[in-house]
Amino acid sequence: MKKNFSPQEIEKILYNFWEKNGFFKTDKKFNKNNFCIMIPPPNITGSLHMGHAFQQTIMDILIRYHRMQGDNTLWQVGTDHAGIATQAIVEKNLILKEGKNRLEYSRSDFVKKIWDWKEKYGNKIISQMRRLGNSIDWDRERFTLDPVISNAVTQAFIDLYKDNLIYRKKGLVNWDPKIQTVISDLEVENRLTKSFIWYIKYPLFEDCSDFYHEKYLVVATTRPETLLGDVAVAVNPEDKRYSKLSGKHVVIPLINRIIPIIFDNYANLNKNTGCVKITPGHDFNDYKVGLRHNLPMINILTFDGKIRDIPEIYDTNSIKNNVDYDFIPKKLKHLDRFIARKKIICEIKLLGLLEKIIPQKNMIPYGDRSGDIIEPMLTDQWYLRTSQLAPTAIKAVKEGFINFIPKQYNNLYFSWMDKIQDWCISRQLWWGHRIPIWYDDNKNIYVGKNEVEIRKQYSVANHVNLIQEEDVLDTWFSSSLWTFSTLGWPDKTDFLDFFHPTNVLVSGFDIIFFWIARMIMLTMYFLKDKSDKPQVPFKTVYITGLIRDEQGTKMSKSKGNVIDPIDMIDGITLKELIKKRTKNMLKPNLAKVIKERTKKTFPQGIVATGTDALRFTFSALASGTRDIIWDMNRLKGYRNFCNKLWNASRFILMNVQREELIVKKDSYKLSLADQWIRLEFNSTVKTYRYALDNYRFDSAANILYDFVWYKFCDWYLEFSKIFMNHNDTVNSMGTKCTLVHILESLLRLAHPIIPFITEEIWQRIKVLTDIKDKSIMLQNFPKYNNKLVNESVINDMMWIQNTITAIRNIRASTKIISNKLIPVLFQNVNSKVKRIIDLHGNYLKILANVESITILSSVSKSPLSITKVIDGAEILVPITGEINKKLEIDRLCKEIDKINISLKRLELKLFDKKFIMYAPQDIIERNKLIADQLKDKKIKLIKRIKLISDIRE
Repeated sequence: MKKNFSPQEIEKILYNFWEKNGFFKTDKKFNKNNFCIMIPPPNITGSLHMGHAFQQTIMDILIRYHRMQGDNTLWQVGTDHAGIATQAIVEKNLILKEGKNRLEYSRSDFVKKIWDWKEKYGNKIISQMRRLGNSIDWDRERFTLDPVISNAVTQAFIDLYKDNLIYRKKGLVNWDPKIQTVISDLEVENRLTKSFIWYIKYPLFEDCSDFYHEKYLVVATTRPETLLGDVAVAVNPEDKRYSKLSGKHVVIPLINRIIPIIFDNYANLNKNTGCVKITPGHDFNDYKVGLRHNLPMINILTFDGKIRDIPEIYDTNSIKNNVDYDFIPKKLKHLDRFIARKKIICEIKLLGLLEKIIPQKNMIPYGDRSGDIIEPMLTDQWYLRTSQLAPTAIKAVKEGFINFIPKQYNNLYFSWMDKIQDWCISRQLWWGHRIPIWYDDNKNIYVGKNEVEIRKQYSVANHVNLIQEEDVLDTWFSSSLWTFSTLGWPDKTDFLDFFHPTNVLVSGFDIIFFWIARMIMLTMYFLKDKSDKPQVPFKTVYITGLIRDEQGTKMSKSKGNVIDPIDMIDGITLKELIKKRTKNMLKPNLAKVIKERTKKTFPQGIVATGTDALRFTFSALASGTRDIIWDMNRLKGYRNFCNKLWNASRFILMNVQREELIVKKDSYKLSLADQWIRLEFNSTVKTYRYALDNYRFDSAANILYDFVWYKFCDWYLEFSKIFMNHNDTVNSMGTKCTLVHILESLLRLAHPIIPFITEEIWQRIKVLTDIKDKSIMLQNFPKYNNKLVNESVINDMMWIQNTITAIRNIRASTKIISNKLIPVLFQNVNSKVKRIIDLHGNYLKILANVESITILSSVSKSPLSITKVIDGAEILVPITGEINKKLEIDRLCKEIDKINISLKRLELKLFDKKFIMYAPQDIIERNKLIADQLKDKKIKLIKRIKLISDIRE
């Protein structure tokens, strides 16, 4: 083995070795226990981010763990076509390269351009997933637009439509005027943006002077352009200011339409003026009010966000009023909505109907792909009646057929499912699963897989013109079929039979509604078990927290705080990191701030740590919390952990020869230390497996760390040197056999979390053990042996370790150099301790650098000594003139006096309200840190004084 562990030299070689030998493949012998995980399909447009890396590490740990237990494992992988994101990227590239937009191509030509892009750029994330060490059967990779999935999507739509669960209607949706499609709530990014609130006077139509003191109502609005679509003004029925205006009307400024004053609890009597303009065609809350009061719905915008020539008017049943109401002023027609806003405000001001304008920050919805402001818009869309599918899906979780981990997410799931709305499943795109609906010239609807099938099924003559629906299905629709479409449904395949329902889904809480719940509903609708009962898609849902930066802020490109997992694996210079963080920014003006913040956080860039350290960090952070604070120091610490394991393995391989291990079991003897480490490892196996079985990856990482770092490396390797450095062949052989046995078993135990380093070391250690298999991942996972228990050995070794630690602490506190041999005396010794000292005194002598050990009788007079009380005895280290008790205590007291003066000065400052109010936060924090450090130092000095005071004279 090389002296230093270098992940960069081994990782790619080992991954190619695993993949080339087919170690990831699903076993064709279907007589084993099956274990299946479906990877949430990442977008082909994306790169591997922290969330992907975190979740995929968890999944790979589970897959490797179950594979080593002999289970037939399937980790089904695939990618999502990402309809909006992919189309937007390709269209932007075409505009830059060819000067054409989408509409200048035929649909088929444009879709071909996207396929070309996908083949060239769409596999970036797949190569990054390999870097993580994901043990995936890549031959089974799926893509949501490949023929297998497309066939399943089409069949699912047809079945749902025929069962009257899919319908088309006009409804209010999130509309992106730039991409010109409906988008889901998940694709809307709400940003707090500097804006205004305009207070506009709506004149009363009737004379209300007998009971109302004003001639108008004042309405506060953040979107004055939508007044063109107003249909009412609402006030709260409890608002006494307007209680006598029932049945009255107001006149919309500028366009002079007369609309009613209505009473509705939606109007907040404590907010602004208490009057709310109601625009059901362009506001989700107003839409609900409109339905309650049977108000018309007016659409004033075109799909690209301009003011319409003639508004569209619908009733609450989405039936269009075919009378042309030309009430939009000519000067506003065809204007962009925000230019129209400015003109409307100017005109209202000239009319004397603008009361005031107040600057404020408003929550504005933006499309996360286009960056454009989203408009609520009345459009024709296809919907799925999820309200009819939800009860079965709710029951599955309530009755324990599906378990959320942590359990707190049950409530989040139920809260959404109990008030579920029908799902808008259509998108106005060209890239995606085109809806399998055809229309004839009379608008008759036909559903089928293709035109040939439809003509045959519905007996439609060839001369009858059929046109397919232009819309495609929401990307989430195909993803919702993921657990069974990837296994071959609607065909009855062996994989579907053996691996469904799947075992575990690993995902984030932010898509419980958008993906997990929909998968449960659709899977339970389409799949039935042998008893014809609905089949769940998975038995367990493990929800991960959201990884935030070290300040607890959500990672995002706009904030410039994103950390690329590959950069932590390979390392990156500060210059390249700044370049990466400031490239293609939506807000270029933030580049300077991001640059300075990056310099401060990563002054030397990011040092390469390798994949194993990254995976170990993810595992250690995988607690049940909703937010996970990323910690670069922990990453560095786990890189040191890998180094420690490497160095320990190198020590063993350098000191043990294969020929030495070919001995009969009864020809060597196990020392106390050998017995102890075997017992400790057995106990570690039990707690480690329990942690993995219960999805406590953080506990598993801590258990592994504790055993490797402290028990194996810090203690057992030191104990082992006692026998290996002496010519005691019997004990030496026992120790060498134990070293190899524990290391080989430990590598198997650690392999699911840190696969690369364990494989690399195991390939060398297997030579010593005569193992013929090619890879560690094909070995059996260590099992707990309930017969391997010996409390006496554990207790004896604990006493020895505590005693060695106590002697070392005495050395450190009295500044006796570590390699100086010192005599140690024991007093008030019980029989158990005497036995340990008599049998195993060598451990104390060698590891604590003890010159001699003396057990004093009860009547013996002890010399001047530093004493320490331990279990069953007192340790005495004689004073040999190296310590002047009085002078040492005086010196320490003076140090404490200085600390007290400094602490008093700091505390006066920190209790000063003016200092806290006006001082920069970093200065306050620095003063608090200095105070804490001084307190710690004071405590240590007081302990040292007590220790010296206990010296017997």
